Amino acid sequence: MKLKEDELRRLTLMAIEELGDKASPELVKNIVTSTVNKLSGEVEKLPVSEDKTSGRIILTAFGLNATGIVASITSALSEYGCDIQDLTQKLMGDFFTMIMVVDITDSDHDLRQVQEKMNEISGKLGIKVFLQHEDLFRQMHRI
Repeated sequence: MKLKEDELRRLTLMAIEELGDKASPELVKNIVTSTVNKLSGEVEKLPVSEDKTSGRIILTAFGLNATGIVASITSALSEYGCDIQDLTQKLMGDFFTMIMVVDITDSDHDLRQVQEKMNEISGKLGIKVFLQHEDLFRQMHRI
């Protein structure tokens, strides 16, 4: 069965809410897997949250400073139709760090595809780039 990313995210958030303080990655995974198995083929489209955070990701990049890091990442996000909503970068000696809040709601590319593009860029530039959905980021820091 193939679920859309927003449907799977919704199931995950429902599981986290159901578990409350007992939520752990393993328990959440078990509940989501069980729910998906119960749906067995006939997936009724789950309601998508209208919350502004539903399509936002947190991008973190770091490594040795080099020319073109910000340009490479922001150009790729622009090509993918992503909206950069916040950006912070810092140079600490030879080290570069950057954190972005990016809205992928209107993009034709999902989180996985954006991550693959960032992996390609990070390999070329010799840096690390991590993406995490904002909803997951918020839930992890709540627990």
